[in-house]
Amino acid sequence: MAQTPSNMLPLGTEAPNFKLWDTVSDSIKSLNKVKGPNGTMVMFICNHCPYVIHINEALVVLAEELKTKGIRVIAISSNDAEKYPQDGPRAMELHARKMKYSFPYLYDRTQDIAKAYNAACTPDFYLFNAELKLTYRGQLDESRPTNDLPVDGSDLRHAVDCLLKNKDNTRTQKPSIGCSIKWKTS
Repeated sequence: MAQTPSNMLPLGTEAPNFKLWDTVSDSIKSLNKVKGPNGTMVMFICNHCPYVIHINEALVVLAEELKTKGIRVIAISSNDAEKYPQDGPRAMELHARKMKYSFPYLYDRTQDIAKAYNAACTPDFYLFNAELKLTYRGQLDESRPTNDLPVDGSDLRHAVDCLLKNKDNTRTQKPSIGCSIKWKTS
């Protein structure tokens, strides 16, 4: 299993806006229309990556928890669907329904949004405050498919607590580790 780390976008970066196809609602969603009143978590995921599969159930629980705190969760898949059809829009819709995602699962066909966020892997997490300034980027927690650590979301949960309490997150923000985004080749 290849391990690709996050690129660690600089803190304070404003969230790049987007208009992407939501595979579940069958409609276009923009960041400004779906952002949360207290914050927004954007995550790059896909259907087939073992690292994402490992945390999928925890993501569903976390998204519900964050919703009650006024933080909106948005998932984006940017993988090349021609080479990886299991990550294409129809498969994304089926997967989201099966997993009971309560958040938009958007398809980045051109991969422009992944590039704008400097995303490198799946999963890759970005937490923005109410003004859409980046306060956290990196891993969900220390759990990986290759270790026995629990999937508890401790790193991201701590970042959310700091955001909601309006205090600095003094913990080291560690890159996420996962499968590389499957970039299109010209």
